[in-house]
Amino acid sequence: MAKIGVQASTLKGEFATLGTFETLRAMTEIGYRAIELSQVAMTAENVAAMRRAQDELGVEIVALSAMLTPPQGFVFDSLTENYDKLVADCRTLGTSLLRIGMLPFEAMASLDLVVDFARTADGFARRLRDDGIDLYYHNHHIEFAKFDGRHMLDIIAETAPSVGLELDVHWIHRGGLDPVAVLARYAGRVRLVHLKDYRIAPFPASALELLAAGDMAGFMAAFTGVVQFAEVGQGNLDWKPIIEQAIASGAEYLLVEQDETYGRDPFTSLSMSREHLVGLGYGDLF
Repeated sequence: MAKIGVQASTLKGEFATLGTFETLRAMTEIGYRAIELSQVAMTAENVAAMRRAQDELGVEIVALSAMLTPPQGFVFDSLTENYDKLVADCRTLGTSLLRIGMLPFEAMASLDLVVDFARTADGFARRLRDDGIDLYYHNHHIEFAKFDGRHMLDIIAETAPSVGLELDVHWIHRGGLDPVAVLARYAGRVRLVHLKDYRIAPFPASALELLAAGDMAGFMAAFTGVVQFAEVGQGNLDWKPIIEQAIASGAEYLLVEQDETYGRDPFTSLSMSREHLVGLGYGDLF
């Protein structure tokens, strides 16, 4: 049976302010018991707090995150520089799943570099498998750009057959495809799925002031900015067929994520998503 959990990026601010253990405690208090770690510093202190939350609160660590190479401007563990640490952290926290959140920025605009990324990731996937860990790749919308008539995601999937897919239904929709169809296409290869809604926010009246002032760039930023992340059930996605197909495609973890909550407390956002999912009949998956 699949489990519904949380993607830690939703709570990245809380990890920084409340601390790791208290953030995980608050997560359990609103009804979530599983979490995929991302955008949380994997210091020895934080890993110990996560281990404590497992022992004392029953938290399940679903997966850890890594980049292929160190990303410019960020401090994340990478497979090229922190391989042994990543394996050790997985073993300490009892997970056999590791996911790459995004391909390197510089690879996004070149077919050759996309292929190079995928081949290198496949090599790491085979190496990780020998250490008892499965590697997954998470999509955004950029993977639905086309090279020679083919979506980048399909190129990555074909070039890296040892890498599983973590499909994010919001980004699939934002990329112009049907989440149900993409989940079905990759049935058997999808153990991790991200759940977040896709909302068109009301047009901000303040944008008209920018237009009147001749700030066309500012006006257009406000116009395009109405596309938002949303709590599950607060946007335009049809959740029942998405979740049913995710489960049918082999998803073991459905992870609620919201990259931005637009001033709303993220625990409130996660509670709203949980309430909607329970109302759809998925309460037994928490």
